[in-house]
Amino acid sequence: MNAGSEQAVLGIDLGSSEVKVGIFALDGRALGTGYTACAMERPAPGRSEQDPERWWAAVVEATRSALEQAGPSIRPLAIAAVAQGPTTLSVDERGRPVRPAIGWMDARANAERAALEDELGIDAWRLGTLPHERWLRDHEPGPYRRARWFLTAWDWLGLRLSGAAAASTQAGQSALSAEAIRAAGSDPAQHPPAAPQGNLLGELGAGAAAQLGLTAGLPVVAGTNDGLASLLGGGMLEPGDAIDTGGTSGGFAVVWGAVPEGLSAEIWPAVVPGRWVLGGAMSSTGKALDWLAGLLGPEPGDVTALVREALATAPGADGLVFLPYLAGERSPIWDDRARGVFAGLRLEHGRGHLARAVLESAALAVRHVAEPIRARGVDVREMRVSGRSAKSVELAQLKADVTGLEVAVPRVSESAALGAAILAAVGVGAYPDLPAAMRGMCSVVAHLRPREELRPLYTELYEIYRELYPATAPLVHRLARLDTKETPA
Repeated sequence: MNAGSEQAVLGIDLGSSEVKVGIFALDGRALGTGYTACAMERPAPGRSEQDPERWWAAVVEATRSALEQAGPSIRPLAIAAVAQGPTTLSVDERGRPVRPAIGWMDARANAERAALEDELGIDAWRLGTLPHERWLRDHEPGPYRRARWFLTAWDWLGLRLSGAAAASTQAGQSALSAEAIRAAGSDPAQHPPAAPQGNLLGELGAGAAAQLGLTAGLPVVAGTNDGLASLLGGGMLEPGDAIDTGGTSGGFAVVWGAVPEGLSAEIWPAVVPGRWVLGGAMSSTGKALDWLAGLLGPEPGDVTALVREALATAPGADGLVFLPYLAGERSPIWDDRARGVFAGLRLEHGRGHLARAVLESAALAVRHVAEPIRARGVDVREMRVSGRSAKSVELAQLKADVTGLEVAVPRVSESAALGAAILAAVGVGAYPDLPAAMRGMCSVVAHLRPREELRPLYTELYEIYRELYPATAPLVHRLARLDTKETPA
């Protein structure tokens, strides 16, 4: 079989800063990729929103780029979309937004989220769109009443592609019950029927197909949160398999056979029944480098040049450490009022030192989530990297050195887009189930061990990093009260 006749599947990842589209062969090789920037906007204090039509324009551009790269003879068998979240879209009967999407970084519904966790006994991830719905009901009743559906970003993409409204569910979890939705003060009629991830939603509509450059009737498969999709694209199957999910927010997860007693971490059912995923998602570890590049250059926004300077700087950044809490922080401190901190600045520090400290902070944050899990007896066999770190051996080595974990570099750097493609492959029967698809489509090209000579340095740096937050928290909380740009309306 020649390369032009290969069967392929298409995966879309709508991230917080960029849309990534990949066309993958059934053995996981990337045949074509497309990237389009699509950053979240902050239109008012404490708010994070975006026009979904801009998302769609980015999806169209990235998909056409991927198809062009793959070549005209590659026609996908199926398509699936994953996306950032929990982000909430309020749409009419035809899927048209009645207001901008409320992003997962948005702070306005924090009180509603905490109240619903207490009232329903459901963790924040399972609440989905409910906190934003409650806020809309109380503060924007007009759009709330006009909404036919409340959808996550990935379910909205599924609707835009297929015309079918659905609420996707991950393996081992059920949809929110009508009773829970009513108890939250929401209307179950505004929540679409459940569709398990990887199940067929419908067919690609003629209008969407024409815009994307695809064939109408292409099977559309239910997606999921892009963080969970990273676990699929990272091949997280066996106990001890771990991943640094990368991306705008960052995160760490490891597969284990049981939930250790007393563990304080986010917990999901693994793809393999009887196993669990333990870990946590951060808020802005990846975004912090983009933020710094926008400020420092050498050309504004030139991340590549800034990374080169960081890698040319000594490990430990000559005594500089950074807390990457630019949008508050989720795991493991769960503090909306946390703020970024550079500690140890002196006149001799330059742009490379700042960049090195930001890069190291992303790895220190992963270690901060992983250490309590490992302390409960969970053995991390190796950690796969994703996104930016998977595209550079030097960045992957930095992750190994700082975390103290063996790092595996995957063949495909965009694990969430590959995870979407895996869902698509299973949805049309190219593989019998998710584990088979993950084994067939995920592979590793390099293994990196932490350098022993750097272990003492990064052990001490991690201790400083871990102690810096409680030492500075009272002060940054006071600063947060003075920060009118971050005080939710």
